[in-house]
Amino acid sequence: MDNPVKQLIRTIPDFPKPGIQFRDISTLLADPWGFKRAIDEFIQHYRYSPIDKVVAIESRGFVIGGAIAHHLNAGFVMARKRGKLPGEVRRIEYELEYGYDAIEIHVDAIEQGERVLVVDDLLATGGTCDAACRLVEELGGNVIGCAFIVSLPDLKGWERIKRYDCYWLAEFEGD
Repeated sequence: MDNPVKQLIRTIPDFPKPGIQFRDISTLLADPWGFKRAIDEFIQHYRYSPIDKVVAIESRGFVIGGAIAHHLNAGFVMARKRGKLPGEVRRIEYELEYGYDAIEIHVDAIEQGERVLVVDDLLATGGTCDAACRLVEELGGNVIGCAFIVSLPDLKGWERIKRYDCYWLAEFEGD
């Protein structure tokens, strides 16, 4: 049976560079039924998991994270790139294929013991999500899961975050 959410995700070849198959969720988000279906699937999966905060990773994660937080009656926290948040932040640097990047969260965004769901649009190598999870834990939160619209299992990102409940709506393999 075909995955209706996956069918609404557009593939753009050779973006942002040759050889990359970019999985564009903007077509899913632009479709009212598709966007609702995606959010409903997340809510169905997490409906019995007590969640205090949803931490969404910049920037496409904000769209789905805000909707999930609303439906779960949870707070919403932004995990942003370096220098984008105005208050006092905690930062974690993480390794990329060539070089490093960093992610930040406000120090007062998560309270000790809060149950946190980390959300992003796509799981590739898992570096950004792993860094966000470590940051949540440094701030005293307990990561109860990681949710994505798309997973690229060939890149094995799930291995970096397998200590958590990982859930995604669509997989794209081998291309």
